[in-house]
Amino acid sequence: MQTATHMLRTGQRGARFQFQMASRDLANSFRRLGLSWSLAWHDVTSRYRGSVLGPFWITLSMGLMVLGIGFLYASLFNLPLNEFLPYVALGIVFFGVMTGTINEGCETFVLASGMLSQTSLPMFTFVWRTVLRNLINLGHHLVIVVGMLAYYGYWKVADVPLALIGIVLMLLNASWMSLLAAIASARYRDIPQIVVSGMQFAIFMTPVFWLPDRFGKHQVFLDLNPFYHLLQAVRAPLLGQTVHTTSYVVLVAMAVVGWLVTFAIFARTRRRLVHYL
Repeated sequence: MQTATHMLRTGQRGARFQFQMASRDLANSFRRLGLSWSLAWHDVTSRYRGSVLGPFWITLSMGLMVLGIGFLYASLFNLPLNEFLPYVALGIVFFGVMTGTINEGCETFVLASGMLSQTSLPMFTFVWRTVLRNLINLGHHLVIVVGMLAYYGYWKVADVPLALIGIVLMLLNASWMSLLAAIASARYRDIPQIVVSGMQFAIFMTPVFWLPDRFGKHQVFLDLNPFYHLLQAVRAPLLGQTVHTTSYVVLVAMAVVGWLVTFAIFARTRRRLVHYL
């Protein structure tokens, strides 16, 4: 009788049990960060196996896009090239990290379906795999950032420690968005197209190619754009500009609320994700 009661209780899988299992998954994933790094590194190297420049092909194409957009928009809007080109370069590089982390998050569990169904690896291992893969790409793109800051003299006024804090806040927020996209995409295969379209819309509504002061009386819409705060926290310190306290408040609040809600969703759906795949 006691055995049957125990089986009934454990079979109920209540919210507390789900949260404990999700927390255990997260803790175990931190112990396997080396595996996440190896998987991310393998993704990058295998994608460019046999290539002469390897991942630097992305850096080269991004550099050409920066130069094209920078020179064109500076001429169209009659802006000083020494101010606008570094602004656009940093915007494209760091917004690209956010875009890559969130868009590729849609395939986090889908691409790992074989490993998830045959092993007992923590699911968060593959979330960190996506984040670390985009960090590796950022490492290659830093060539553009450093080149712009050095050529136009912004290295003299750049606040690197504050920019690093901005990068941490950016990754904290992009990672929970990536996880949320991964969970939704595992269940509904239309989500990746929606996410990609949403990020394409966001890049034009965020001051990546244009200056914030051009928004005029519609500044309130800019303040409500979370990607503006994410980008501003990284780009402004590197250009010697100040970051408004509101941006940090928004980013910290986004990280806390976003992770709490997303982790609750993960805890509830964790046992069903493999069946979705």
